[in-house]
Amino acid sequence: MTDLLTVPALDGAWQGALKQALDGKAKPPGALGRVEELALRLGLIQGQLRPSAARPVLLVFAGDHGLTRSGVAAFPSGVTVAMVDTLLAGKASANAFARVTGVEVRVIDAGVAADMSDRTGLVHAKIAPGTKDASLEPAMTSAQAEAALSAGARVAADAIADGADLIALGEMGIGNSAAAALLMHRLAPAPLDDCVGQGAGHSLEGMARKRAVLARAAARSDAKEPLEVLTQFGGFEIAMMAGALLGAARGRVPVMVDGFIGSAAALLAVRLAPNARDYCLFAHASAEAGHRLMLEALDAQPLLHLDMRLGEGTGALLAVPLVRAACALLAEVAELADVLEAAG
Repeated sequence: MTDLLTVPALDGAWQGALKQALDGKAKPPGALGRVEELALRLGLIQGQLRPSAARPVLLVFAGDHGLTRSGVAAFPSGVTVAMVDTLLAGKASANAFARVTGVEVRVIDAGVAADMSDRTGLVHAKIAPGTKDASLEPAMTSAQAEAALSAGARVAADAIADGADLIALGEMGIGNSAAAALLMHRLAPAPLDDCVGQGAGHSLEGMARKRAVLARAAARSDAKEPLEVLTQFGGFEIAMMAGALLGAARGRVPVMVDGFIGSAAALLAVRLAPNARDYCLFAHASAEAGHRLMLEALDAQPLLHLDMRLGEGTGALLAVPLVRAACALLAEVAELADVLEAAG
């Protein structure tokens, strides 16, 4: 566990060379705005003047939450199983976007509340069949929390060993916006009411119930230390996303963070290992309540604003072409000096 939290700082020695390379391209310095900032960040992460995003991989972690038994979600936990099967069949929104953007999708059972051992194509990493009800007791044990973080790091390491040069994070889990709200409440920190949103959809009555359940959960424990907050309130898929982020950062591979739940995992990872923040790219500003404050807590500026709040990694997938464009800027655009020389 200690090794997992040892994330290398970016090598600032590349900063000057990358800035010089960008300013030397056939364009006015800074004319491509945040695309240039993205190219600089990618070069710093990968430690090269020509960073690559030729083999992006989306890791979709799935898990269930005991909180759903107390009514925090508009859908039953069985929907998690159905959506995992939909992802494996290639028919989810994430699959459609992945085909358009040329991204490989890997689906991981982090803690689905069903026996999925017969599913082919599924990465089997189940810690337990769902967490406990965090409004009544800790969501998981400290051993399970550490196991989930380590498992996520292994999944990312396996993808990198297979050639992945960009890791995108996605999730599937009924009730996970409730767990993410509790994590944000303690780790940002932020008032609980500012962290709670509609998730997959709620009536006014459902939102009132969700807020009451989460208030009961928050009152049950005063945990503030990151690993203890995860133990008390987290989800196995959120823990594995955080572990995957840490594992990718240790391999000097950039991580594309999706929306509200993905950002909660990023917040957890950054609180555990502050250097991990430098390896994060934030895909989009979710329409889920609380995401703006979450991004502020992470000092993050998202690449896209599309009013999305689906999850699955859909926002992360749509941001991948921007990463590839930033890489192409450094690798393929002519040098300004050559253009001027040709012009006489």
